[in-house]
Amino acid sequence: MRIGVLTAGGDCPGLNAVIRSVTHRALTYHGDEVIGFEDGFKGLLEGRYRPLDLNSVSGILARGGTILGSSRLERARLHEAADNWRTICSGYGLDVLIPIGGEGTLTAARLLAEAGMPVVGVPKTIDNDISATDRTFGFDTAVTVATEAIDRLKTTAESHQRVMVVEVMGRHAGWIALESGMAGGAHGICLPERPFDPADLVAMVEERFARGKKFAVICVAEGAHPAEGTMPYAHGEIDAYGHERFAGIGARLAAELEQRMGKEARPVILGHVQRGGVPTAYDRVLATRFGWHAVEAAHKGAFGCMTALRGTAVDLVPLADAVMVLKRVPEDRMQEAESVF
Repeated sequence: MRIGVLTAGGDCPGLNAVIRSVTHRALTYHGDEVIGFEDGFKGLLEGRYRPLDLNSVSGILARGGTILGSSRLERARLHEAADNWRTICSGYGLDVLIPIGGEGTLTAARLLAEAGMPVVGVPKTIDNDISATDRTFGFDTAVTVATEAIDRLKTTAESHQRVMVVEVMGRHAGWIALESGMAGGAHGICLPERPFDPADLVAMVEERFARGKKFAVICVAEGAHPAEGTMPYAHGEIDAYGHERFAGIGARLAAELEQRMGKEARPVILGHVQRGGVPTAYDRVLATRFGWHAVEAAHKGAFGCMTALRGTAVDLVPLADAVMVLKRVPEDRMQEAESVF
């Protein structure tokens, strides 16, 4: 069997662990041939790929990013790939394609699979918003990075009697803000799932100052937004890939709080630091397991599916289920967080 693998969308800690796992399992157990397409679906369409052997994946388990490169592709070109999948597969001698990516990549994988292309998907996203799997690799690393940042910012906030507004990733689902906020002991958490009222945050901060706790840390997801009419806020434009450009809620909220309270408030935007660097042990293990099961699925002919963590087991689920709806923070998880801040 000749297996093609690619990484698409945003980079994520653990991608290299999947590439390594796919290559090891395919070569050493099944005697397959593996090729890696460069820069995601662009490499697939433009004929840019490299053979993957044990030497080429040696030492990449703990590396962040992806050795194959990644990019996003316009929807029109994805439809082009779906329309020409037979030519693409015959040209490369491909028996199966294993795309590794988030909601956008898995939507593209579903498009290819429904056209007839043999595809086995592997989910990744630091946002943990793929509904068909309990966990995605990269999320644990992002939460760990954000938690450490909150821990560090508490000390400087207390030293200078400031309010720190820490903006973390999470466009439409607030899992990183929820879990890093809880783990770091943030005094306020703002999620995309529930519009916030800055007056509530002002009351929380002032109550802390009245008790002698003259600092506060608020963790806010990039997709969080104020309730209608509570503060000036404009939503961003839609980019070429259908993603909303967010207007920087961390900076806007810090300015709003400073104006209302007369106390110094500083925004801290973690941004892409959450995506980079060494993956945690959990993410390395989950990514390795996903790669192993993707190869096994390919040999079983279980195309049109993706790997998914269900409890402690890795199962296969239809790609259609994976992209049907985003996994957002439910009300009961928000209530749990409310009890500790």
